[in-house]
Order: sequence, then structure tokens, then C-alpha cells
Amino acid sequence: MGLAVLALPTILIGLDMSVLHLAAPKLSESLRPSSAQLLWIVDIYGFLVASFLATMGTLGDRIGRRKLLLIGAAAFAAASLLAAYATGAAMLIAARALLGIAGATLMPSTLSLISNIFRDPNQRRFAIAVWMTNFSVGGMIGPLVGGVLLEHFWWGSVFLVGVPVGVILLIVGPVLLPEYRDPQPGRLDPLSVLLSIVTVLPVVYGFKQVAQDGVRATSLLAVALGVVFAGVFVRRQLRITNPMLDLRLFSRPGFSGALGGQTMGLFVVTGTQFLVLQYFQLVLGLSPLAAGLWALPAMVAGVVGTLLAPAAAAKLHPGGVMAGGFALAVPGLLLISLAGPVSGFALTVIGFAVLSFGVQAALALTNDVIISSAPPERAGNASGVGETGAELGNALGVAAFGSVATAFYGARMIGDALPDGVRPDLADLARSSLAGATEAASRLPDAVGDELLATARAAFTRGMHASALCGIGILVLLTLASLNLARRSPDGAAATAKDFTVTEPDKTARQDKVNGDPSVEAGSGRQVRSGRHSD
Repeated sequence: MGLAVLALPTILIGLDMSVLHLAAPKLSESLRPSSAQLLWIVDIYGFLVASFLATMGTLGDRIGRRKLLLIGAAAFAAASLLAAYATGAAMLIAARALLGIAGATLMPSTLSLISNIFRDPNQRRFAIAVWMTNFSVGGMIGPLVGGVLLEHFWWGSVFLVGVPVGVILLIVGPVLLPEYRDPQPGRLDPLSVLLSIVTVLPVVYGFKQVAQDGVRATSLLAVALGVVFAGVFVRRQLRITNPMLDLRLFSRPGFSGALGGQTMGLFVVTGTQFLVLQYFQLVLGLSPLAAGLWALPAMVAGVVGTLLAPAAAAKLHPGGVMAGGFALAVPGLLLISLAGPVSGFALTVIGFAVLSFGVQAALALTNDVIISSAPPERAGNASGVGETGAELGNALGVAAFGSVATAFYGARMIGDALPDGVRPDLADLARSSLAGATEAASRLPDAVGDELLATARAAFTRGMHASALCGIGILVLLTLASLNLARRSPDGAAATAKDFTVTEPDKTARQDKVNGDPSVEAGSGRQVRSGRHSD
């Protein structure tokens, strides 16, 4: 029952991301954001989640993981209301930023609670697979729910689905979830929190500006500033007594390999989904509901891959299973790269499904590696690090693939590429985005508008092809890295907590947990030293 409750936030996160991708065209028509603003609307949530996840993981260890989960659920519901009734692009970006901060409280809490509730490795692996599946479930029902809402209501209605989920969690969470916290938590370091934020956001800003305006001094300065802050952040974590990010985790090859695979795998899947849903609607002319329905095969394939991977890993090396998943995803992106602006529907549907199956099968194993790499009392910190990589992969995937597509689109919408008879103001609108070209075409005579729209659709499709080819290169590297991980760790890819001081609850503590005594903490009991690291 506790696992069922913990599934609610994961469903909510998956649903929120997929419905936003689906709502992007109508949102663009209503609020008329620039191409950079549209990317910020989609990205700011993930970037702030990534910035605050490590902080929230540590905070959950300190104040209690259930308490933080419930606080986050209430904040997420309130921010969803603000986003639904946003009156401009800037207001929606701000609301999405608040959603990101609230969302950062949910994921470390759920994953760390799973690690504490399910102590048997096989049960934990299965529970994590179920937990991961619910991301796909959220992504699966998101297009359906979002498609129905967009057919009958305004674009903001897609955000309202987060409100009842948050309310349900607030009602049943205190009843069904036990409380866990570190009995000896370290102090939260505000400077580390600030450094984690100023590390991520300048790099993202610079990356977006390069895609929109080309290489300029301001964009390069922003990226350089983020890199400098990253160095300061790492240096501080190595020097302070209670670091926000436990860098010892990265000494395990399994943990580092799993974190990199998770981040870059989601980078490819999320970026591809963002472009495919726009391709369905703006290039092929499908309605939001139809686009959502045809995204379902990929969601189902992802669920199947997630559930099959733990069984395969029980018989084969986890690194080999991960490598097989990433390799299988390559043909999926290859099919997408062959889709055309007129005919390409079947190739895109099949290719996206193959991509989702392969990558999700690999990612089903990375979470168990990450969460099993730390002792129970530090599960919040480990899950925060893992989810930071995941959310950063999600956000950067949309930013990178969207920016590549935007750059290719803009490069093909200049000069003689546009038909004669297009006014300068409409030409500028058409160059901003495919949604802008659709609006500009509606203001032109039919013949000129059709020609402009055909040019814009071809330009967008070429941008999608370029992004798919970039994704293929990343998947090939992930395949090789996973094979190397299998070679380096013949006993299995999963890192364990043996390099740390592990807290083993005594019999009385375990019995109190069963009896639901929230005053007993996960870390109570005797200390077992089994490795070179100790607290």
C-alpha cells in the first residue's frame, strides 16, 4: 500500500511533462512566447528540479522524508493552479519555476522511502521497477488526459490535473507511509545550495542563447561562469564536514556509470519526445488528442522494457543488459531520422516505440545501482544525486534537441527560402518557430501561405533529423560505456553500500517499524563497519 502511495508523485511528474509537450502548440498560439521563452517554459521546471534535488534529498534526511513529501505535494498543487491561470509567458515561466522547486521535494522522498521500506534486494529491485513504470504510466495517460482537455478547454487546464493528485497524497500519505530520517543529520549548507543553482542556470542560459542568436560574448561568458561555479561547488563539497553532495558515491564505477547512463539516456528520450509530439501536430497536422494517442505505443513499450529488465539482469550481467538496451534504441532513432515532412507517420511511431523500449530497459537498472550505493540513512542523498542526473538529463534533452532543431529551422528559413509575397513582419514571425510560421501562413493568400507552410515544415523536419542523428551518437557511446562497465565489474554493475558504514536496525527497531512507530528512525541500531569509509 505504501508503494501504491509513492507511485502517485511519479505518475504526477510523468503526466506533467507529457501534457506540457502536447500543449506547446496551443500555448504558443495563446501566449505567443518567443522560441527562447517556449523552451524556458518547458525547461525551467526540470532545471530547477535538478538544482534543488540534492538539497531536498539532504533536507529529507534531516526533517523526515514523509514530511518533506507532504510539504512538496501541497506546494506542487498550489503552483499547478498558478500555472493554469497564467496570463503571459513570463508568469507561466515563474509558475513552472515554482513547480520545479516543489517537484524537487517529491522524487528523493519517494525513492529513499522505497529503499527503507524494501530492504530485501530482490524486493527493492522490483519496487524500483514499479516506481519507474509509473513515470511511463504518467507519460502514457498524460497525452490522453491532456488531449481530451485541449480538445474542450484552454491550454491551462492541463496543469489542473496535478491538483487532485496532490490532495490525495496529503490525505493518505500520513496514514500509509512511515517516517524515516537520519538520526545524526548534518547541517544544511546554504552556500552549497546557492552554488548548485548558479552552476546550472548560467550554462543553460548560454546554451539557449547560442542556439537563438549564435555565438556571442554574453552566451560564452554565461557558460564559463557556470563552469567556474561548478568548480567552486565541488571544492566546497570536498572541504566541508557535512557536504550537500556526498562525492564518495562517485568513487564507485557502478554508481558513476549508472548515473551517466541515466542522465544521457533520458536526455535522448525526452528531447526526442518533445520534437515528435510537435512533429505530429505541426507537421503532420494531427489534433492534440490524436498526437497523444499515437504517442501511446512508445509509452507502452517503455513500460514493457522497464518490467523485463530486472528479470534479464537476474540471468545476465546488468551492464550487458544496459548495453543491449541502448544498442536496441539506435534503430529507433534511425527510423525517425528517415521520416519526411509529408510521409513519415509510421516511421516516427515505430521508431519512437523502439527507442523508448531500449532506453527504458537500460534505465530500469540504473536506479537500483544508484540507490543501493549508499547506506539506508543516506538514501535521501543518494536518491537526490540520482534524480539530479535524471532531471538534468530531461531538461537538457529538451533544451539541446529543441535548440538543435531551432538552429536548423532558422538556418533554412532565411533569404530565398521564403516564398515571394511574404511581408517582413510575417517573415520574422515565420522564422521564430514552426508555430509562428503556421500563424503567418494563415494571414497570407492561400497559395503563398501553403508554400510558406511547406517550407517551414520541411525545415522543422530537417531539424528533427539532425537531433536524431545526435541522439544516435550518444546511444552508441552509452552502449560502449555499459560494455566497459560489465568488463570492469565482473561481479555485477550494481554498486553496494559495502564501502560505507552501514546502519543495521536492531530487532527491536525493526519490530517497531512493523508496528508503525514513527519515532524509530531508519538509522537506529548498531553500527557495522565494512569497508574503508566510515562516519
